[in-house]
Amino acid sequence: MPRAPMRPSRLHVYIGVIMAAGLATFAVSVVATPWDQVLELSPLWAVAFLMLSALAGEVRPVVLHVSGTEKRSLGTSMPFVLALIPVAGATTAMIAQLAAGFLIAARHRIPVTKLLFNIGQNVLMVAVAAWVYAAIAGTDPLAPGGEIGTRHVAALLAGGIAMVVANQLMVSAAVALAASRPLLHLARQDFGFLSLSQLVLIAVAGAAVDLAHHGLLGLVLLGAPVAAAHVFAAMGARHAHEARHDQLTGLGNRGRLGDELRAALSTSRHRADAGPGLVLLDLDNFKDFNDALGHAVGDGILREVAKRLVLEAPPCASVHRLGGDEFAIVVLGGLSETQRVARAVLASLATPLAVDSLELLVRASAGVAVAPLHGGDAASLMKNADIALYHAKLERDRVSTYSPEFAVNTVERLQLLVDLRAALHERALHVAYQPQVDLATGRTVGVEALARWNHPERGAVGPDEFVPLAEDSGLIYALTDIVLDAALADLARWRDAGHELRLAVNISARHLSDLATPSIMRAALDRHGVPASSLVLEVTETAIFTDPVRADLVLGALRQLGIAIAIDDYGTGNASLNYLRRLKIDELKIDRSFVRGVGGDPQDLIIVRSTVELALALGLRVVAEGIEDADAGAAVRALGPVIGQGYHYGRPMSASEIDLRLGAEASTPALDRR
Repeated sequence: MPRAPMRPSRLHVYIGVIMAAGLATFAVSVVATPWDQVLELSPLWAVAFLMLSALAGEVRPVVLHVSGTEKRSLGTSMPFVLALIPVAGATTAMIAQLAAGFLIAARHRIPVTKLLFNIGQNVLMVAVAAWVYAAIAGTDPLAPGGEIGTRHVAALLAGGIAMVVANQLMVSAAVALAASRPLLHLARQDFGFLSLSQLVLIAVAGAAVDLAHHGLLGLVLLGAPVAAAHVFAAMGARHAHEARHDQLTGLGNRGRLGDELRAALSTSRHRADAGPGLVLLDLDNFKDFNDALGHAVGDGILREVAKRLVLEAPPCASVHRLGGDEFAIVVLGGLSETQRVARAVLASLATPLAVDSLELLVRASAGVAVAPLHGGDAASLMKNADIALYHAKLERDRVSTYSPEFAVNTVERLQLLVDLRAALHERALHVAYQPQVDLATGRTVGVEALARWNHPERGAVGPDEFVPLAEDSGLIYALTDIVLDAALADLARWRDAGHELRLAVNISARHLSDLATPSIMRAALDRHGVPASSLVLEVTETAIFTDPVRADLVLGALRQLGIAIAIDDYGTGNASLNYLRRLKIDELKIDRSFVRGVGGDPQDLIIVRSTVELALALGLRVVAEGIEDADAGAAVRALGPVIGQGYHYGRPMSASEIDLRLGAEASTPALDRR
């Protein structure tokens, strides 16, 4: 069956109405104009000068940045078009305004829809000015006015004000329909400096009318005040834009965001589920890009992200940069639409960004809050979206929608973060060591350094709780420095006592993205006089995948120093075989989830046996962690030269307990220590 014709949008209906009204007004004006009076009474040289000046006034308009990508322009043709109304009648002024409009269309190749709107808009704004002028001056708007007196100048000023207001309302209505934004809010945008600039131009129009009958020189001298008005308007436009927009990306800033939210809230209060929604976005590990590649590249990343967000956001949404690497999007829709926008803009970052000669993969997290469900005012939406974003960061969710329980959890985590920062500053954390045992001899050949935190009020805080907090907040650097410094000091002491141990230390994804990590490790080794070969840095496959390009560079530099690299939790990540083939590593740690069941689960035993055989064939050292009982230990020991780690061989213990253990081993035959 034939497809039903699409209904025209409200914007197209509005454009059609403006165009039809303008063309009808122009046609009636052309027919009704007493052209003999125009040609007879008007000083033709003055008419020609005013028309040429109107055209020249559109050659270099003042650009007004309404938003990051939306622009409007303010030309200086208005005073000369306005002056033509009493000098040569409204129709002549309309012709001059239309000619200026066609000049702009030819220079900028504007779309047909906008050209049609401009035709109607130009005619109607002149018609409004002419009607107001004629009503006050008591003249025919289509005929030249003859001698100009004070009353005529005052009437012309009133007509100029009406012209500016009519133009502002027509343009704002079109933008409001196109972007589904409130009309009054748009009409007020940039109106402060615009009104003052336009008043200056209107005053110039009054002077032009008075001088039109006294000679060409006076009109020529008007060029200076018109140029001054242009400069003033340009400065005002620039300052107004800078006050409400981010200079790096051109997006609205925090102040503009507040205005947009309040305007959207005021227009949706009568609808229960209409929003607006707010999406807050924060780039993941942006500091690493800045530190490793420089602020120029960081700025380039922010500009490219801004472009992606603007392209992906729907037309009714507005995109803002709040500072740093944080962005915000106001969505004129409910919860499902806001969540859809959040997912879409994050998906737009899935392909690498081209910055200079680099291709960089940038990830982000998003927090969502929607009115009235999550707040009825701008401040509440901002606060709750920020809480949701914080939750997304902590829980590794890409998009998180605000929930009341987040607020309680956030306060607790924030307090824990404050306490962790203080503990790191006071070096109140300590290091425990879990033995790694050669299963063939039973001898302790290494230890893994583990951070421990005994909170003065909470008691023991588990690493699963404070380590992710340190990673997300950037405190992981301080935490690793403390662990590394204490552990290397103990390792130096054990080595001086004749114990040839290896020390394993975990490093995070942030360290793998930081090109300064190798020099930091070398300085720590030199400070304690420990050879690089005795240090093993454990990394996870997930950490490598966070930024594989820089991870390869960092891992390569570490191995050049002689530091050993271990893949931790092997088997729980992805693309493991591919990374074993491509990466240069020294050690493989089989995850505890496979090892703990090898004594009784045939499938686990098959997985562990295959992994051990593969690793040994590749010349890697193998560590099986999570050996909790003798049966598991015996099963792993039968697979070959494997190092075991787990509660069966020792729980995490203090440095002094390691001293006792090493001393006991030194006095006991190796065969009795299996």
